[in-house]
Amino acid sequence: MLDPSFFSYVTVMSITPGPNNLLLATSGVNFGMRRTLPMVFGIMIGCAVQTAIAGMALELLLHWMATIRLPLTLVGCAYLLWLSWKLFRAGAPELRAKPQPMSLLGGACFQAINPKAWLMASNVALLYSTSSGVLTVMIGFMLLNLPCILVWAALGDRLRSHLQIEWKRRLFNSLMALSLVATTAWMLVDAFAA
Repeated sequence: MLDPSFFSYVTVMSITPGPNNLLLATSGVNFGMRRTLPMVFGIMIGCAVQTAIAGMALELLLHWMATIRLPLTLVGCAYLLWLSWKLFRAGAPELRAKPQPMSLLGGACFQAINPKAWLMASNVALLYSTSSGVLTVMIGFMLLNLPCILVWAALGDRLRSHLQIEWKRRLFNSLMALSLVATTAWMLVDAFAA
């Protein structure tokens, strides 16, 4: 049986702004909900796999966390800055050669360098896997994570009709890019403060 705090922790961590949710909202705006769904499911699966990995390798992970935290944060932040640049420079999808939203595999693999996702998976594994079992935690995580990240994709999809004018879409993409830069800056400050 999962502890009630599991539900609040996973929900809060899944619904609050972070790299996944900013990218989901942006993809919803630029590609719509239907084309963003593979990314949604990829993120959900990637986060669940992270949780399982963290739960099964808890001892090793706790030993390594101090060692890999800074390099993982730096790699993740570099990728987020690159994504921010791509978002900032993005025009309307129709104007460029065959743009595509992130795929299921891309969404899942993105979790490997997403520091917020690793923090969430590690905490969930640490706090709940030993008492509830990895499989129970993984399934519970997926069931809570999915509606939370769908909110962001749906938000982007709803904004899509309001952002058909080029300057509005460019402004939205720029704000999302700046939000990713701010997230990256926060993670870097946190990484070097630890």
